[in-house]
Amino acid sequence: MSVIAKIASLSRRDRISSVGYALSGVWLFLVALFWMLAPGGEGGGGGIARLMAVVGVALPLALIWLAVSLARSIAVLRAEAEDLRATLARMGGDIPEAPAPAPKPLHGGIAPAPDAPRPQSRPRLPEPPRPDAPRPDAQPSMALDAPPSQSVDAATLIRALNFPDGPDDHEAIDALRQALRDTTNSRVLRSAQDVVTLLAGRDIYMDDLPPDAAQADAWRRFAAGERGSAVASLGAVHDDQALEAVSAMLHDDDVFRDTAHHFLRNFDGLLARLVPELDDLQIAVMADSRSGRAFMLLGRVAGAFG
Repeated sequence: MSVIAKIASLSRRDRISSVGYALSGVWLFLVALFWMLAPGGEGGGGGIARLMAVVGVALPLALIWLAVSLARSIAVLRAEAEDLRATLARMGGDIPEAPAPAPKPLHGGIAPAPDAPRPQSRPRLPEPPRPDAPRPDAQPSMALDAPPSQSVDAATLIRALNFPDGPDDHEAIDALRQALRDTTNSRVLRSAQDVVTLLAGRDIYMDDLPPDAAQADAWRRFAAGERGSAVASLGAVHDDQALEAVSAMLHDDDVFRDTAHHFLRNFDGLLARLVPELDDLQIAVMADSRSGRAFMLLGRVAGAFG
């Protein structure tokens, strides 16, 4: 989550807490008013009556703060989702500016100057259409006609797997934009974004879960299809609270379970393709990325490492 999204989330949570305090105060005031105005009894009502009175006072307070807790979790999830949508919107506006990989006639009329301002959401229309150019009303959809897959180098893909730290992380944004042009890598990156977003909604952030350093040989064995004790060290996230929370989410949340399994399958396939091309340092950087940490966390809980 970027700094801006965290600030927005904290602001919403503070407002929600203020509402919770106000409702609690109102309830306690009403209880005190009832006790002062209610007619007194001679026997005091006995132990059961006193127990019911305590429950009657405490239960609404518990419900109020349960609602506050749920609302704060929703606020965090909403802030993270808005931040990701903003990042993807910026990248979506940047993609049409990239040069076409092949001189197809469809792209013949598009030649933006190097110093032209970056478009926000749609590619610029060419000034005078050439005789062999498509109709002007068909130009905005040209980005959809780009080649379905454009491979990127391993360093760019690893940088994209860590996601941008915020709107000023131009290097990571550019790497993510390039990696999303590859159809296969796009599936991995989008499934990783979905998982990281859902985990952030439960206050589980990948930046707070530094893993133990796993041997590069273990990653190579896993990429080659080995399972069991030879690759058990890949479950290198040991935060007990995070492990318990993820286990509960996999058991109780159907949406998260499907999203997590989709991500694990995609990342497993990525490892099989990518790891044989990497040296030990690149494997370590990939494993320490936000996507790599999410894979180690979910893989350990799901028993993917044997």
